[in-house]
Amino acid sequence: MNGPLSGFGVVLARDLRLAFRRPGEMANPLLFFILITAIFPLGLSPEPELLRTVAPGVLWGAALLSSLLALDLLFRSDYGDGSLEQLVLSGHSLPVLVLAKTLAHWMVSGLPLVLVAPLLASALYLPPEAWGTLMLGLLLGTPTLSLLGAMGAALTTGLGTGSALLSLLVLPLATPILIFGARGVDLAVQGMDPVGPLYLLAAILFLALSLLPLAIAAAVRISLD
Repeated sequence: MNGPLSGFGVVLARDLRLAFRRPGEMANPLLFFILITAIFPLGLSPEPELLRTVAPGVLWGAALLSSLLALDLLFRSDYGDGSLEQLVLSGHSLPVLVLAKTLAHWMVSGLPLVLVAPLLASALYLPPEAWGTLMLGLLLGTPTLSLLGAMGAALTTGLGTGSALLSLLVLPLATPILIFGARGVDLAVQGMDPVGPLYLLAAILFLALSLLPLAIAAAVRISLD
């Protein structure tokens, strides 16, 4: 099969294979997410009512920090071995190729957070009625975090150590996602309709899918110049 989708599928399969060859790196964001959520009650209070109140912010904050954990490596290994330059010269649409790399990153670092979220929510005494809102919010929000992180990673790829700069670039842009995601869960906990924040997360995701692959491709070219 020729065309943009062929390049998308090849890059997606390649990055997934590479990720599964490094299971330690793949598990780091998930373990970090679990550890933050598990340790937080020890430092605050085991009181169920208090934990239920802060659970939306804790879970979304942990998800945001966990999504940043593996972003520094998104383009760095390809930059080091010359694969990134070959992607640019391949003749395929670079925005499509970087979207495939970002999707692979989300599948190994963001999707596991969505799947494990109900278990951690129960540990923070979040009522089961809010679990669906939490998972749907993370399902909408974590791909946007990966796209934002990919843009920051592309801009800092050519630097020796860009982890701190990457966090400074991404965190301000990711703040609305954190706010809307936590607000949606909080509304569900109170028995109110969380559809408003979820619609906003969906709108941000569609906007990110429309614009950020172009920005990431431009940032990759800048880093290679």
